[in-house]
Amino acid sequence: MPVTESGEPGVLLPRPEGAGTPVAGPGRSLLIAGPGQPGYEAATAVFALGAVPKPAAAAVVRTVEQVREAVGFARRSGLPVRVHTTGHWAEAARPVRGGLLLRTEMSGPVEIDPERRVARVPAGTRWGAVVKAAAEHGLSVAHGSSPTVGVVGYLLGGGLSFYGRRTGLAANSVRAVELVTADGELRRASGTGAVFGADTGAGGDGELLWALRGGGGGFGVVTAVEVALFPVAKVVTGAACWPAVHAPELLRAWREWTLTAPREATTSVRVLNLPDLPDVPPMLSAGPVLFVDGAVLAGTDDDVAAAQAQAGELLGPLRGIAPPVLDTWQTTGPAGLLDTHMDPSDPVEVIGDHLLLNELGEAGIDALLEVIGAGSRSPLIAAGLRQLGGAYADPDPTGGALNHLTARYGYSGGGVPGLSGTREDILARLPVVRSALTPWDAGTTAPTFVERFDQPQGHLDGATVAAVDAVRARVDPDGLFRDDIMPGATRR
Repeated sequence: MPVTESGEPGVLLPRPEGAGTPVAGPGRSLLIAGPGQPGYEAATAVFALGAVPKPAAAAVVRTVEQVREAVGFARRSGLPVRVHTTGHWAEAARPVRGGLLLRTEMSGPVEIDPERRVARVPAGTRWGAVVKAAAEHGLSVAHGSSPTVGVVGYLLGGGLSFYGRRTGLAANSVRAVELVTADGELRRASGTGAVFGADTGAGGDGELLWALRGGGGGFGVVTAVEVALFPVAKVVTGAACWPAVHAPELLRAWREWTLTAPREATTSVRVLNLPDLPDVPPMLSAGPVLFVDGAVLAGTDDDVAAAQAQAGELLGPLRGIAPPVLDTWQTTGPAGLLDTHMDPSDPVEVIGDHLLLNELGEAGIDALLEVIGAGSRSPLIAAGLRQLGGAYADPDPTGGALNHLTARYGYSGGGVPGLSGTREDILARLPVVRSALTPWDAGTTAPTFVERFDQPQGHLDGATVAAVDAVRARVDPDGLFRDDIMPGATRR
């Protein structure tokens, strides 16, 4: 039986090749695996198949003690630490080559406090579980469009929700973060931290909480978050699709509506080139289609009629231009919003690009359709715009390092090799679209929408980066988590 350095029985923690002699954990249940060893594949699995990690060692951590043990092992071994959950964001992060990769799957349920309107969410939880737990109390959260995306990465990366024009960036809803830092200590970051260096929360670390919310990572291993909830009685949500030949009129009408749209409404519009597969409806795979989806929030039962009318102000003119070939818009409960965007449920390789845009005008709409619309021969399986503005643009005085976006739209587009085109065709199209949109480029990105590590990234100004780095230097002076920082978010 393996023994610890103190001579007590323990569970063997295999050292990565070349890292030295094996060590043991004092009676722990943690398995740190190297390539080819049991547990390595489960710990390194990612949703984004174009960025499969290749760490020197990996582990799934389910308790705070396991996290502390893994961090201690990394320090003793001289291994930098990376952290992930589902790997939806893997292609946008720094490539994982060497080091210790931790997959957080923290045990415990989602806890809802309906009086305080707060949810405590263990790291590793997916959005579907949180939305369903909150809905039982007539509440919801500024969640992502996919039920399988991990909560922590989305929240701390900013988070663009279909409630976002009413609620702002999802990161602003984070009330506390529990994390194990490089010294192995479990910390709880709370308080407002509204300005650089501030710590106004009783018993918390408001400065650390400020940096965690949108600061770009590299602070430690998050084990849980507390996030604010808000009341939702009903949601008017769904998707409508038209043959892309109608896209010029439809997209102009959508853009015109966005200029005065109510904050309760957040939508997106995409041109889809879907393959002929069994799970794709024939009317969607017959050729490119324009896809308009989103949500209108009704906070109380008294707001439902107004929300339905607001949805009608968008959909009525669009339906008048041409009858949709698919129309799923309906009034439903908050859990129904999880199905709206039709995100893929299985791991997939997407080669894509993203940028934030200022007001487009008709010239911008024309430029976009020329490179992704009908007749463009675009190999992108999905490309289009997310509606911003509203509360997204409002600076939050109690928010984090990233607390608002001034852009009017977010563009994202990507292709799937073998389904929407060849790898070469997709890679050739991305700079064509970027070039067409350059006149309206806001010069920044939304972290959770970044598609590739090598694309231009940047969501923080220089002063904010310097302030965030100062917090990192305090909690991780030796840079144990240095490789876990997103591009453009550090000068270290």
